Amino acid sequence: MLRLNGMEQHWKVMKETRQHGILSFEQGFEMLLQSEVDDRDSKRYDRLKKNAAFRYQASIEEINMDAARGIDHSLITDLATGGYIEKAEPIIITGAAGCGKSFMASAFGLKACAQGKRVAYYNLQKLLQRSKMARLEGSLQKLMDRLAKTDLLILDDFGIVRLEQQQRLDLMEIFEDRHGRKATIIASQLPVASWYDIIGEDTIADAILDRIVHVSHRIELKGESLRKKR
Repeated sequence: MLRLNGMEQHWKVMKETRQHGILSFEQGFEMLLQSEVDDRDSKRYDRLKKNAAFRYQASIEEINMDAARGIDHSLITDLATGGYIEKAEPIIITGAAGCGKSFMASAFGLKACAQGKRVAYYNLQKLLQRSKMARLEGSLQKLMDRLAKTDLLILDDFGIVRLEQQQRLDLMEIFEDRHGRKATIIASQLPVASWYDIIGEDTIADAILDRIVHVSHRIELKGESLRKKR
């Protein structure tokens, strides 16, 4: 049985407002079809948004575009079109605590959901803890496959603590699977120059950074914490 909830709801409205007796068959049918498309798009967006588990419910329009914060308005506008996802290009957002990195990453992610993309939002340490548990449970490959297929992976709080050896290898596998195939957003309090120390092993650090830094869009947020201004 077909579930045409959008058409059903709009048909009720048309009868209540007596539009069904005024419009031609073609006009009415076109409106019903559009209502069904809109209803399905809305439900898909809600499902994608829920599955992504964003830290903030944010929008591009809510980002503070003050030039003093080091934000290139044209870059943000361009990235909002989603072209970086189609090209599998990374975005790196850096800045001090509270300057809006997570909010901006969430805004890009929610915009991607609105564009029909599958998004996953993780605190990096929690993701690496999940990979550790998955390894013990024998489900690591399933987790890695799911991450590899996600259109946009957002890794927040990158570099909070120095990585352990297995964490380095897991992170390397994640970036290797996504390199040139899927887009990734990384948000970090630390400047990229400090990432070598956080990753903690030069060979692996070189391999990871080579896959994300040199081809990335860079956003370096400046200024004091926005939380202090609230």
